[in-house]
Amino acid sequence: MMDRKIPVDAVPVSGDGELAELGVAAAAAAIRNGDITSESYSAALLRRARTYSDLHSFITVDESAVLAAAGDADKARAAGSGAPFLGVPIGVKDSYATRGLRTTLGVEVLGSFVPAEDSDVVGAIKDAGGIVFGKTNLVEMSFGLTGNNSRYGQVKNPYGHDHVTGGSSSGSAAAVAARLVPAALGGDSVGSIRVPASLCGVVGFKPTTGRWPKGGVAPVSHTLDTTGVLARSVEDCALIDRIVTKDAAAPPSDRTDLHGTKFAHAPRQYMELIDPETEAHFRNALRRLRDAGAEVVEIDLGDDFSRLADRLTWNLFFRETMEGVSEFLRRNNFPVSFHDIYNELKPELRETWGKVVLPGGQGYVSQEAYEATLSVDRPELQRRLAEVFTHSGFDALVFPTTPRAAPLIEHQSRFTIAGEEVGERSLAKNTVPTSGAGIPGISIPIGLTGHGLPIGLEIDAAHGQDRKLLDLARRVESVFGTLPAPA
Repeated sequence: MMDRKIPVDAVPVSGDGELAELGVAAAAAAIRNGDITSESYSAALLRRARTYSDLHSFITVDESAVLAAAGDADKARAAGSGAPFLGVPIGVKDSYATRGLRTTLGVEVLGSFVPAEDSDVVGAIKDAGGIVFGKTNLVEMSFGLTGNNSRYGQVKNPYGHDHVTGGSSSGSAAAVAARLVPAALGGDSVGSIRVPASLCGVVGFKPTTGRWPKGGVAPVSHTLDTTGVLARSVEDCALIDRIVTKDAAAPPSDRTDLHGTKFAHAPRQYMELIDPETEAHFRNALRRLRDAGAEVVEIDLGDDFSRLADRLTWNLFFRETMEGVSEFLRRNNFPVSFHDIYNELKPELRETWGKVVLPGGQGYVSQEAYEATLSVDRPELQRRLAEVFTHSGFDALVFPTTPRAAPLIEHQSRFTIAGEEVGERSLAKNTVPTSGAGIPGISIPIGLTGHGLPIGLEIDAAHGQDRKLLDLARRVESVFGTLPAPA
């Protein structure tokens, strides 16, 4: 849905393409220096969002509100404001509450609900001068990895409109890739930022769990959930991270090389099922990292690593949903109950919830198994990954973010990887351990397949080392450059 209360077509369209290419830092600097106005920049992005509305990347855009906020930003700039994001529009996943702008969580039963308060992260963006451009599409209740929303539309991949975007932060990834916004907020419980970032060719940053505030954002699992961001550069992710967390740590260094950097990769765990073209790109990426001066060492995380990570992460994902959603709806004054939402889910998702989310379902995790997951399995996964960075001295763990490029929309329920038929959960196979352990991870694009679809590289760091990870990712990004814009 696009609310079009006042026309933006009256603004000259020359330069729209150039304006759309600006990232967050560049746009903020251009507005601050008086090279462009927030109003002209916002109007250009609004026109572009109209042109590419068939991507279904947004659920709601209130054009009049965007332009009014842009006008206010220009007045503030004239009055001397130095807010770091002044006048820059940001996309917001529709799981975040936004004051005065409807928040659907991707479900029809909330199609007209407008919150009275902003989520914590949105509040931080606004305090820094940023503008909420619109609410991006998502899988219903953030439960899915392909971008298929039965009410608000299947989100399409800007690099191939017949391919999926990944999910659940599907609209955020598509909007950033298509140059509709310079960045967008997302959420990640099992890979819901990094998977769509990889498939859509943008940067997706999942902070250490607990680093970013989660207030006012619909949950899946309180143990796994984290808010985060998608952008077209690591620099922009780092800038937004500093604003959201109020991290006063020293800014990133000017260093650009990788000499002395030590990367680990674990092929038995992260490449046991992988598309040959993705594998070729990843191995080429390792060669390029070595050529740039880094040391890359093969490690092994254990025979049961993947089973351990899958079991504990999906156990927590499903087991914590009902309690978390119910409490969120009550605390944030949403006018529906958990069962109101459950009863109106699309049939296949309602069936899944009936099996694994609702007590009494055949796959519902018992209290005993849940407690064992938290007290035994999760600490063991955290221990193994911590050893990579502490005892073994690696700066980062690297792997293909997803085991293949974006599947076709028509085959999103069942597709193949290296000739084996799999389901959509396979797209998160490599991102799940990072979520289960709660460590920071970032996906950056490293190239395109022969069919022009993006491939992503994930870089993980030790718990709490987010700033070091972002600085390292910036240097890795310089090795691979940026992808060309979608045609």
